[in-house]
Amino acid sequence: MPGHGAPLDELVVPDGTEAQERDLVTDGDVLLGTRSSVEFGVRGRNVVASEGVRFGGAIEADGDCRLDMWSDVAESVLVGGDAYLGERVHIGGELMVAGDLDIGDDVDIEEGFEANGWIVIRNPMPTIVFLFVYLKHLLVVGDEDAAQRLIDELIDEDTADEPEAEPLVVPANGTVSDDAWRVSTPARIGDDCRLHGNIRAESIDVGSDTELYGSLRARGDIHIDRNTIVHGDVTTRDGSITLAEGVRVLGDISCGELELGSDTVVDGVMRAAGQITMQNDPRPEAD
Repeated sequence: MPGHGAPLDELVVPDGTEAQERDLVTDGDVLLGTRSSVEFGVRGRNVVASEGVRFGGAIEADGDCRLDMWSDVAESVLVGGDAYLGERVHIGGELMVAGDLDIGDDVDIEEGFEANGWIVIRNPMPTIVFLFVYLKHLLVVGDEDAAQRLIDELIDEDTADEPEAEPLVVPANGTVSDDAWRVSTPARIGDDCRLHGNIRAESIDVGSDTELYGSLRARGDIHIDRNTIVHGDVTTRDGSITLAEGVRVLGDISCGELELGSDTVVDGVMRAAGQITMQNDPRPEAD
């Protein structure tokens, strides 16, 4: 799924992401906005959390891990590269760092820490705060290209030779749990994902061959791509719903206008205030 929109301005779940029993697992990087909450543990390449982010499990980062001030991790943090912790970060388990550790004032690590590289203790550690404040400024003034370059430098410092993967992004104040994914922004779910929880967003775009165990609800439009299965209702307050060929919805549908692809199955009741249209022929596959 191609990227669009400003960085951190939408919920982005990249292709192949899985919500496993206790962990949210992705092949790429993880970016978490201010005061967001993830009730799972997180496993990814680089993990970058802004101020006041809360993790309900452990963090496993193959590359670097950067936690801004007041972030809270319920369990251990394992880092394959370098770790950067802002002031008053709390870690409920141990911190194991294969590279260097840069740590701020009044950090609480309940089961101790170990780093194979240099250990630097600061009071305070301003690096993460500066980066996110600068990023926010770039977005406010509309310089999205510069903002994207900053994110690329932040999360791809040591991965120039690795294949590029879209990061998992949770916007500011977003909540991700086994019960619900709640954001006040648009949401994009990639191809071949497997997620648990009801999704609540401004608008929702779901990729192909994905399985969602929960309902979808949006203020705006909802689009679901080929051969995706939704185990729940799909509803929108003000928008339209588009279901591509082979989609299956195990629940009710409610919307303004509804477009159904060929071989689409809806096991519940369909309610549309406007027009209902059906595609008789499948859309051609993209080259």
